[in-house]
Amino acid sequence: MDLSTYAIMYLELNIVSVLLVAMIRHKSNGLSRMVAQRNFVMAIDAQVAFFASDTLARMMYYGFLPSVPFMVIFLKSVYFFSTALMCYFWFVYFEYMQESDFVKSRSRVRVASILVWIMAIMLVINIKAGFFFYIDGDGIYQRGPWFILQYILSYAYVIFTCTRAFIGIFDRKKFAKRRLLIELALFPVVPAIAGIIQFVKPEIPLACVSLSLATLILYLEWIDQVISLDPLTKLNNRKRFVYFYDQWQVTHDEKEDLYLMMIDANKFKSINDTYGHAAGDMALVRIAEALNRSCRFAGKRSHIARYGGDEFAVFVCGADPEAMEQLKARISSCLKELNETDKAPYELSVSMGYSKVKARQPLKEVIEEADKNLYEDKERFRSEEAKITQ
Repeated sequence: MDLSTYAIMYLELNIVSVLLVAMIRHKSNGLSRMVAQRNFVMAIDAQVAFFASDTLARMMYYGFLPSVPFMVIFLKSVYFFSTALMCYFWFVYFEYMQESDFVKSRSRVRVASILVWIMAIMLVINIKAGFFFYIDGDGIYQRGPWFILQYILSYAYVIFTCTRAFIGIFDRKKFAKRRLLIELALFPVVPAIAGIIQFVKPEIPLACVSLSLATLILYLEWIDQVISLDPLTKLNNRKRFVYFYDQWQVTHDEKEDLYLMMIDANKFKSINDTYGHAAGDMALVRIAEALNRSCRFAGKRSHIARYGGDEFAVFVCGADPEAMEQLKARISSCLKELNETDKAPYELSVSMGYSKVKARQPLKEVIEEADKNLYEDKERFRSEEAKITQ
């Protein structure tokens, strides 16, 4: 293959990569209200800059554009700075997807950007010092003695968060997120291999193509997350609820019991009618928070979902009747505390019922058994209410 044909192929692949991530960026508009997704979008913005700067620099190298030394240095600086930004935003996005405690502190997230700022400062200094890259006396681009440091500073972010995702795959408490964790852990593998090959052989156009395809896979996973979460409570929706049960049936340990608890808000219609739908929405959010907190401290693996309306469902792995009764008490207590803290003008409580899942039992039967116990709990609540009003 002659140089001109090879150059055209390189540029075509890069242009296709730019168009692909630009399309993903366009489709992401309007879907980036959550903080996690905003970081996803910013990572794509940095990726577009990464692809565009590489493409323009290559067009100068192959003679399609005039090779101006200052512009080559500028484009390479943009290339490596956008690499650092891209890796940082992927890092933050991945941490959000893993529900890491790290991203709960904005100060920690800001401090974590220190490597990006170090990269920016060193790239500015590099214009004169040339320790990363420089243009020699013949006007040819050359790598400097610290060239590899640019990759270390940038890829440290992705290596760290993907390692955490890999470890999380084997964490039994993160069973429901296992598929997502596998995708996060594998995300950098192909781009990393392609990057190593292109580091050794810069003329081989692999980095942009592999990274754009990996981004497409993440985008599709993001869309799946969007359609699998309840937008109000941020809990799993019914689709995810059913998926969890199907996965459990295939992968579960026969020695580990699974229980399903159904939860229904008491007098929810009264809250809506008296205080408005906004207050009703806040009540549902409060119930979701009580479920999250209670299940988190239960010491069992759980999967929480909004089943529909004011009804919720929780799968609890490795439980027994005593543990389920303790969980019921914890949910009621936590919900009461949250309601008092928020100074809600109404009492908020829930009725609960649970059932043990039998081997290969259809989900419909499991729900019916749990609902039967739920209705019994609901009747007890109504009887107590009636006694109070008499």
